[in-house]
Amino acid sequence: MDAILILGAAVWENGPSPTLLRRTRHAATLWNAKVAPFVIPCGGLGKHPPTEAAMMTRILQEHHVPRNAILQEDRSTTTLENLRFALPILSQIGARKVTIVTDTYHARRAKMVARHFGLIAVVSSPPTSRPKVKATLREWAALPFYAARLRRMGREG
Repeated sequence: MDAILILGAAVWENGPSPTLLRRTRHAATLWNAKVAPFVIPCGGLGKHPPTEAAMMTRILQEHHVPRNAILQEDRSTTTLENLRFALPILSQIGARKVTIVTDTYHARRAKMVARHFGLIAVVSSPPTSRPKVKATLREWAALPFYAARLRRMGREG
């Protein structure tokens, strides 16, 4: 069985950030296209309530994803934690193949972490209105550090 995994993004004081909204709407489109039977929104509590996973759940339901198809991971605060904390949920439903929903600039790191944990992963990114130069540069700088961290921690994480 497969699952759609939405990586976390900020909840702002007045609601979902544009990134969270974009990723979640894209995941709903994938679910409605029958890419996978379950959606796992990932993300804990940031600066503003509710948790990222809870906010994503609301948006998914507004886009016709039933609550019983949504399995929240609501403790994570990093990409590494998004995937690590989702592992028990994936195991519970027997999923080894995941479609990770994140932005293009973040896809390479997300896929690297998923593979580290033994997942078969593809990334599906929502379209954006303009290039995210600052985020892309940050991601390229972070890749070697994340790779080293994953090597140090081993597969069990």
